[in-house]
Formats: sequence, C-alpha cells, structure tokens
Amino acid sequence: MIAESTPPPRFSPTGRLFARLVDHPWACLVVGAVVTLLAISGYRDPGWVRRQLEDAGLVEAKARADQPAQGQGQGPANRRLGRTGRGRGSAVGRGDAVLVVESPVIFTRAGADALRGIVARLESLPAVAGVTWLDTAPPLNIFGLAEPILPRGAATAARFEVARKRAVEHPLVVGQLLSPDARTTVMLVRIDWAYVDDEADVTDRILATATAAAAEHPGVPVELSLTGSVPIRLAWMRSRETNERKFQLIAYGLILALSAVLFRGLSVVLVTAAAPVLGVLWTLGLIRCFGLQDNPFSHVILPILLSLVGFADSVHMMVDIRRGLAAGLAPREACHRGLATVGVACFLTMITTAIGMASLSLAQHEVVRDFGWSCVIGVAATWLAVMAVLPLACVTKWSKVLAAGAGREAIGGQLPRIQRGIDFTLRRPRVTSALAIGLLAALALVSLRLQPDDRKANILPMGSPAQLALERLDAALGGLDVCSADIEWSDPALTPAAIADLVTEVDDAVRAEPLLAHPLSLRRLIESLPGEGPTRERMTLLELLPPPLKQSLYDPEARTARVTFRVQDKGTVVYKPTFDRLDARLREIAASHPGVTIGLSGDPIWRWRDLYHVVMDLARSLGTAAIEILIVMVVAFRSLRLGLIAIVPNMLPLAGAAAWMVFTGQPLDIVSVCALTICLGIAVDDTIHFLSRYRFELAQGLPRVAAIRQAFAEVGTGMIMTTIVLVVGFSSVLVSDNRDHRAFALLGVVTLSIALLCDLFCLPALVAVFDRGDDGAAAGLPTDAAADVPAAEATLAGG
Repeated sequence: MIAESTPPPRFSPTGRLFARLVDHPWACLVVGAVVTLLAISGYRDPGWVRRQLEDAGLVEAKARADQPAQGQGQGPANRRLGRTGRGRGSAVGRGDAVLVVESPVIFTRAGADALRGIVARLESLPAVAGVTWLDTAPPLNIFGLAEPILPRGAATAARFEVARKRAVEHPLVVGQLLSPDARTTVMLVRIDWAYVDDEADVTDRILATATAAAAEHPGVPVELSLTGSVPIRLAWMRSRETNERKFQLIAYGLILALSAVLFRGLSVVLVTAAAPVLGVLWTLGLIRCFGLQDNPFSHVILPILLSLVGFADSVHMMVDIRRGLAAGLAPREACHRGLATVGVACFLTMITTAIGMASLSLAQHEVVRDFGWSCVIGVAATWLAVMAVLPLACVTKWSKVLAAGAGREAIGGQLPRIQRGIDFTLRRPRVTSALAIGLLAALALVSLRLQPDDRKANILPMGSPAQLALERLDAALGGLDVCSADIEWSDPALTPAAIADLVTEVDDAVRAEPLLAHPLSLRRLIESLPGEGPTRERMTLLELLPPPLKQSLYDPEARTARVTFRVQDKGTVVYKPTFDRLDARLREIAASHPGVTIGLSGDPIWRWRDLYHVVMDLARSLGTAAIEILIVMVVAFRSLRLGLIAIVPNMLPLAGAAAWMVFTGQPLDIVSVCALTICLGIAVDDTIHFLSRYRFELAQGLPRVAAIRQAFAEVGTGMIMTTIVLVVGFSSVLVSDNRDHRAFALLGVVTLSIALLCDLFCLPALVAVFDRGDDGAAAGLPTDAAADVPAAEATLAGG
C-alpha cells in the first residue's frame, strides 16, 4: 500500500475536469432537467425528432409504426399489426391468418357439415373478408365447372371415399389445403382491416368462433389451432409486452437484493441504484423521440442491459467514494477523488461501450441497426445519470451514511484469496501470457465453425398456440411458408413448347430436393387434366382453365412463370445445402436458355440469402468495434503498448463464447451478432478500470508489479461486484419464454464471466510481460522508476 508520506495524488487534466462537477451541483441539475424534458416529450409524442430529421432530409424516411398499411383502417390494432409477409402465397390464395383443422373424419358427411359450419360462422364475422378452403379450391377441369372437393347433400360413404382419393391427387388441394393423409386441412382467412378495431378480432375471436362452431357437432373430433403472419406477429408482441414488465421487475429486484448483500447497507444501494434507474427512464423516452421504440430488443434486453451497465459504473464510483470517506476524507474531497480517478475510467468505458454498440449501425438488418443506436443513446444517457446523481448525493446530508460498512463489502473480504491467484500468475507471467494467447488462437479457430441460422419460431414463446400450429403445419403440409422459383424471359417469340420445356426443367430441379414439399407448376396442372402426352404438346389445354388459376403459375403476357413449393420452419442451417444446390441448378438452366432469368423468392429464401449479411455484420461490427476501442485506449492511456495488451483479455471472452456456441450447437443469428458485439463493449469496461488505476498508481511512483497489485486492491472489488451483478441480471432473463431473449442473456452470462477471469488473471500477467517500456515517463513518473521493477518482482517472487 502507499505510505502515508506519499505526496498528494496527481490527477490528469481530464480527471480534474470531472472532479469540478462536485463544485457545480446546479449544472448537474440543469443537465438532468433538460434530458428529463426530452425524455418526457418522447413518451408524449413518439418519433417527433425523427420526423423533423426526415422532413429536413437528414435521414431516410421509413415506414412508421403509427401509420396503417395501405388499404387498412385506422384502428389501433391496424397500427400495431399491419400486414406482414413478403411472399405471394400459393396458387390457391394467401391468408392473413391460417386456421389449422385436424380431424380423422374430414371426408365424411358429419365432418363436411362441421367444416361448412365453421366456415359459415367465420364469414359472418365483420373482420373476415373471406375464407379459402376445400370448397373454394379452383376447379381443375377443361370446362371450368365448379366441383366441390367435399360432396354435398346426403352423399354416401363410398362417394366421400372417392372424393378423398380425388382430393389427394388434386394438385391445387393436396399440399396446399389438405395433407396427403387427408387428416389435416387449412382455412386461409383474409382480414377486412376496415372492420378491425381490436387485436382479438384477428386472433382470439377467430379461434373462439371456429371452436364454438365445431362444438355444435359433438360427434366430430376436431382440433383447431391458429397461425399465419398476423397471429405470429401478435403472439410476439404480446410476449414482448409481458416480458417487458416481468423481467424488468425481476432484474431490478435482483440487482437491489444482490447489491444490499454486497454493500451491506440499504442507503448505499438506493444511492447507487438511483442513477441507472434514472438512466433507463431517460433512455426509454429518448429512443421514442427517434422512433426506435418498436425494436424487438428495446423492451426487455435494452432496459436490463442499461440498468446493469449503469449500475456497474455506479458501483465502481461508490466503492472509491466510500473508501475515501472511510479514510477520513470529507464528502466533497472523497467525491473529488472518485470523479478524478474512477470518473475518467467510467467516461472511457462509456465511449468504448458506445463504440461497440454503434458498430451495429453498420449492419444490413434494420433491427440490428436500430438496436445499436438505441444502445448508444442509452449508454450516453445512463452515464449522464451516473455523473449527475452520485456527486449530488455525495455532497448532501445523505453522505454521512455512505461510509457505513466501507471496507466490509462481501467481496472485499475475499480479495486476499483472489490476490493469491493473481500473485501466482505474476510469478509466471510469460507462461500465463503464452497460454492466454494460445488459447485465444485455438478458440478463434473453433469459432470459425459457427453456422448462421434463422427460424420463424424463434420470435414466438415456446408452447404458444401459434408455435404449436407451425409445428403441425410442418408435419402435415410441409410448412407454412410458400416459396417459388420465378422464371422470366425477354423473348416475346418464345414458343409455348419451349416454355413448357423450361418449366419442366425447373420443376424437375425442385422435385429433386426432398426437403421441398408439394411443388406446383403448370406442368403439374397439365398432367392432372384428361389426356396423355408430354407437357410441351398439351400447352393449349391451359386456355381452358380459369384465367386467375392459370396466371398464378403462368402469365404469357408478362412473360413469367413460377414453380411453387412449401418449406418447413427447420431453419436455414437445415435448408442451406438444399437452397445452394437448387440455386446452382437454376443458374445452369438459365445459362442454357439465353434471355431467361430464374430466381428464388419467399421468406425462407430471403432468410437464407441474409446468412451472408449475418456473418458480414458480425465480422464488420466486431472488427470495427475492436479497432475503434483500440484507438480510444491508445489515445486515453497514451500508450500503444497498453492498447495492444488489452486486445487479448477482451477478445478471448468473445472467442470463448463463440466456441461455446459451437460445442453446444447454438446458431449464429441476429441475436448472436448483437450480443457478441455489445458484450465486447461491456467486457472492456473492467479492463479500462484496471488499466486506468494501474496508470494512476504508476504516476504515484510505484514500480510496475507493485502498481499492478495496488490497482487490483483498489478496483478489484468493483470489478468482481459489477460482474456478479451483470451476470445475475442477465440470468434473470434465462427463464423467458422467448428464445431470442434467452439466447442473448446466456451469451451475456458466458462472455462476461470469461471476461472477469481474463481481467483478473490474464491481464496482470500480460501487463507484467509486455509493458516494459519507458512507462514511467508516459505516466508522469520520474525516469528511474523503472529501476524498482526488478526489485519488486524479486520481492513478489520471494513473498
């Protein structure tokens, strides 16, 4: 420890600037009042700042959450739900909601009556514009006569059996509206948005109405479930709103309880927690000013993340202030010292954390970009709250109770044991450094095996009706999503026979892939019509089909055709080889036909193509953040050597988390990109606090190894306490029913836990080995300070 004869500590110019905040409490109040007014304006009028920027042409306009989609009404449900999905649907139509009907007696008289009763009741609802189901399947005969799939009247069981066999051979029925075993059928419900006043109109009321209609036929076993674009989105929104309240309360309660145990004083906890709570409230208002409140991560992950980051800074600041108060300093002097030392480190951690989060703005995904900007706003607001609240609290009468229990923190008593581990690594710094660098290289190689993935069900609560209905559709019909191979040709003189050959080649390519279910094309239509012969010789039969049916698959005037197929919600990892092979084969077909282009479309296709962007987003975000953080640390510490030293203990946690994902089979997705990038910004915080204190101790005249040990003695308590709070806070989200929330939290727990171990045991050894230059001059030391290092190391080795 520093002797009593040590001269007063020398603070940097930046430290002296921060220390002056204590002398100007009114400035803190003014800043807090201004930010509070801005936050209140965001709660009252969301998006007003972004609208001003859009009107001024400073940012690109985008669709707003408070405006209904074209053709919709103006009700609140319309503004929240909107229209979703990017595909055109199957040849039989597209529904905003999909009612899945499971029954072993669909092709019986009682079953047909029950289904017609359900449809009649659904169509009586004002919000239902129509229902596409078995009875409305497009006719497939050369006369265009309507032939209901389910017989009407007093049909016999034999007639229903004939109808069943005909249905499972009908290309517009099997795989589109009916499962091959004829035990599952779907009803595509189209919503009339002008009559939607409540969210229940498009979900709960539809399912309840269908259930009530089915109950009128007690002899018919029927199981109903609802899914589709609108129910899926609504299920996600409801889960988000429920989780927002629940997990914020859980996280805040855990933080307060854990902090009370760590600090052993309720007053200290309340002062320390006031700043992050205020910062979160400011943030939720400010992101509304910029129209960022609808991001899926802004309601659960962001508040908890910011409360933890803000609380970490508060803990570091409070530990230092309490130590000063316990040493006999006046409250103002203790606060001066805390702001001049820890305040500078907190400022650097705010910058590096903001850089890590701002790097997400380079992503291709709008969700990732908006989340990155929300985090930047939140980190800045939380830092302002910490710098404004703590100085004010520490110069009031409340400061008298803050020193109570100082030095008796639960973690502080364990520091000597941890110090022995640090001493062990300092006795073998070269071995420890080599192991750390080697482990980083090995884990980085393992992390290269990560595979990007994305699934529709990821946004749904586990076990929710919409998620279970998705699983039923996967098993019965081959999936909810309908994709297509879209064919276009530029030559208007291309003959129908040549078009038939082209479509046949594409259809064969789709049929060759076992994971692509129920392909449908004009070839399949022609094969279902009476007669024999190759498709190219029977193209004239298409003229006898209803124009809407024909044009859904073949439009000679637009010179387009398409082959549709269904895709299960198994994720892009499963489907990537299939899509890669199919895309390569379609390119070959297009290359052999001049003037022809063939492309794939549909939600799963777009998710597959986004895989490249996911990987590039991660590389770009992490690379940009690492370089920018390195630059900030080099400038702040005025040492390129320290900046390079900090790379290993901060990249090792990310490599470890990525390797853990590989070993546990976790995919690389948007959530992983956000979590890993943000954890880089958070993990570097402890490194900055340690190095900042280390440089401060060097400036007081301590040899290098002694400065390392003293730095740990000063900031070790804060480092361990903040990591425990962060890990516990993230752990509270692990019980969420949302897969994305759990994945984000678990990555946070793993990364931050590894980061603490690296900062405690790897960073001191790396500093001892590589920081051997003229550091005394760089830190403001006399040039002979380095002469004490060998002696200090010898003392350490002997003790």
